[in-house]
Amino acid sequence: MNQPNKLSLTQRRIWLLLHILFASIMLGVQAVFIILALTASVTDNGTVLQSCYYIMHLLATSSVRASTIGTTVTGIILSVQTPWGLFRYYWIIAKEVLTLLAIVVGLYGLYEWTMHGLARIDADGLDAWHASGFTVNHVSLWVGIIIQTLSLIAMFILSIWKPGGKRKSRI
Repeated sequence: MNQPNKLSLTQRRIWLLLHILFASIMLGVQAVFIILALTASVTDNGTVLQSCYYIMHLLATSSVRASTIGTTVTGIILSVQTPWGLFRYYWIIAKEVLTLLAIVVGLYGLYEWTMHGLARIDADGLDAWHASGFTVNHVSLWVGIIIQTLSLIAMFILSIWKPGGKRKSRI
């Protein structure tokens, strides 16, 4: 019989499936961001540059938000409603810190950097590379993409290996 506020095995599997699906979408979107940012970095075609930024901005306003929120919500539900808990294991605490980083970079950073880049490209086309601040914005976007990707990979690794063990409880 289930303990109060605990999920049955079937419920836990459904929430875990949703959590893995949202996390997989996050990782897939990051792969697309890498491809588009690489393309934007090397193109000599203004339309391609604009398209790359437009698609990245579209992803930042849709898939990034949905998958980040979905992964966070399902992760909290799984932690609270299973024996894992929110603060019982070091690997979960590490994932929570990385999740906060992913929220800031994903929900705010990627959105802002793509929006500012797109605005400059809309105004100047390929000459945006010569405009004040565009290169700095593009480098900031790259730093955000790298941080987000490494954070997601680290969260996947933590979920599989679960290092650090259980925290010692205070008496």
